[in-house]
Amino acid sequence: MIAGLGIDLTEIARIQDAQARNPHFAEKVLTPRELAIFEHMAPARAAEWLAGRFSVKESYAKAFGTGLGKVALHDVEVLDDASGKPVVTAHPFTGRALVSISHTQTLVMTEVILEASDK
Repeated sequence: MIAGLGIDLTEIARIQDAQARNPHFAEKVLTPRELAIFEHMAPARAAEWLAGRFSVKESYAKAFGTGLGKVALHDVEVLDDASGKPVVTAHPFTGRALVSISHTQTLVMTEVILEASDK
């Protein structure tokens, strides 16, 4: 059963600017495992990837029903599986969290579905 649905649209340039103004921005957004991946990316891909992870965390907080603040950025972790599919690997909801990330040259759109277990 779907327990929550959240979407977000983020401008990649806004996140890129935030990172340029504050070199610790990525550390505030990303978990240590996410940050380790981010630090090895080429600049253009890194900006897109950071914006995507930020957007997922926004979508997750909306799906959870609290917004950011009640769900901290580090509470949600998204890593890619062996085929490159993004997977929510850590989060506060007790059920499953499903994620989709899509990019254009300037925008990233994400969707998170929280699925409660049937009991």
